[in-house]
Amino acid sequence: MKKERLGRGQTLACAALLALLSTHLGAQDLGPFVKDQLPNLVSTYKTLHSHPELSHHEEHTSALVAAELRKAGYTVTDHVGKYPDGSQAYGVVAMLQNGAGPKLLIRADMDALPVVEETGVPYASHVKSTNASGQEVGVMHACGHDIHVTTLIGTGRALAASKSKWHGTLMLIGQPAEESIDGARAMLADHLYERFGKPDLAIALHDTNTHAAGTVAIVSGPTIRISRASTTKV
Repeated sequence: MKKERLGRGQTLACAALLALLSTHLGAQDLGPFVKDQLPNLVSTYKTLHSHPELSHHEEHTSALVAAELRKAGYTVTDHVGKYPDGSQAYGVVAMLQNGAGPKLLIRADMDALPVVEETGVPYASHVKSTNASGQEVGVMHACGHDIHVTTLIGTGRALAASKSKWHGTLMLIGQPAEESIDGARAMLADHLYERFGKPDLAIALHDTNTHAAGTVAIVSGPTIRISRASTTKV
């Protein structure tokens, strides 16, 4: 389990960097960058995996995303989003302007699931929390959002480090409460696009066990069935 989980996280991190930067960076530039970043990103992944937070409670996860993207040179706004009850969400918006060009939104979700982890890996979650019904539940990144956040950070670093090779504006989003379905609505209700501008393009990813390690599946437009995407080795 440890080998499979870690390998998938590494593969997705590399795949996202390749997909976003291959147009601008040659393989000789990208390979060493990924290799240099990977130890830190794997450490970040393990930290996120062992400290999951439920929907509406992504306080520490969002703070980590905000801090890492600030260090990478982004202008970051946190606590973006308002729920119907008036409470503030933990959405993160990181902007990087680099001359004239299109605005690209890259999104990762941050929340975990009310699941007891039984993987036995050294960095397994032992977190307990209380759900909306007042019941004590285990908490686990069973849907891969720890990988998604790690990939967002790595992609953000890579794009910031290669500013001489692209032009435009980046909008990196840490989305709260994806599992409860109301996090994106909360960010829109807090005037996301009015405050930060509407993107021309958007990219998101999801890990999956339906494709072999070492491959990335790509599809244009929204997708529910990832199996319909074209698959490429990385």
